[in-house]
Amino acid sequence: MGSTKYIMSAGELIRKDNSLCLRKNEKNIYIPVKNVKEIYCLSEVSINSKLLDFLAQNNIVIHFFNYYEGYSGSFYPRNQYNSGKLLIKQVKAFENSRMVIAKAIVKGIGENLVEVLYHYYKHDKKEVKDTIDWLRSDFKLRIENSKQIPELMAIEGEAWARFYSNFKYFLPDDFIMNKRVKRPPDNPINAMISFGNTLLYTKTISAIYRTHLDQRISFLHEPSESRFSLSLDISEIFKPVIVYKTIFDLVNNRKIQVEKHFEKKLNYCLLNEEGRKIFVEAFESRIESVFLHKGFKRKISYRTAIKFDCYKLIKFILEGKEFIPFSLKEGK
Repeated sequence: MGSTKYIMSAGELIRKDNSLCLRKNEKNIYIPVKNVKEIYCLSEVSINSKLLDFLAQNNIVIHFFNYYEGYSGSFYPRNQYNSGKLLIKQVKAFENSRMVIAKAIVKGIGENLVEVLYHYYKHDKKEVKDTIDWLRSDFKLRIENSKQIPELMAIEGEAWARFYSNFKYFLPDDFIMNKRVKRPPDNPINAMISFGNTLLYTKTISAIYRTHLDQRISFLHEPSESRFSLSLDISEIFKPVIVYKTIFDLVNNRKIQVEKHFEKKLNYCLLNEEGRKIFVEAFESRIESVFLHKGFKRKISYRTAIKFDCYKLIKFILEGKEFIPFSLKEGK
């Protein structure tokens, strides 16, 4: 999986000479650090300060997940991309232009939801047309007329709710979602959405880390002491493109099946280890897949597109250039 390494089973992760070594069941599995940018610990993994120092020397970010496949936290090296000038400008943009940026983000989410649904409309799922029409008209009008962030968040929430309501038209019955349940997810579709959203959130953390932006100063979501809220802003734009297209492909092509790939308990439902492996492989394949970027007139990956959205935001903050988030339709 290229620059990303996933650790799926419990063990101890240590430094061994100039490599990483995962010790499990009295066996050593070596992980060369060349070209590695991030590590995902999806199971219980022990580490020590010697390892963290080695990761810092190699600018490797490591993400930790809990039992419920939720995000626990990240370690990333002392930020070598700090910029006092941009930090001051980013704070001023929050104070003076927050609604402008937040509206652009919500509009971008809507446009990408349209493109995902339109794929099914073209394949004779005409029932999705009402949601497409709403996203193209009333949704955009309400964004323009909104005055406060809570109002904008409510509009975004309605867009997602309408999107979810269309699942019954193109997913099998055992993957229908009655409502979005997050912590912990209560059925197979919610389990995959939560896991996919968390993977994308951490990918965005890694992307922002390699820019001069400050993770804590967001525009659509409220800046928070307990999370990297700018990563929430940027990742929302890419959820339809990366997370949901991954899920729909896995489900409709029966690569993920309810009876084989989930662990169900009384109040929750999670992907089992085999299900996680299948999901991670599909997720990585999609985020690393390339498209022709119409602005640059060359092919880039969706992972790179996330980073480019960070640079677009920097351009707005420093130069006032209009912030237009990634559009699946426009290819930029």
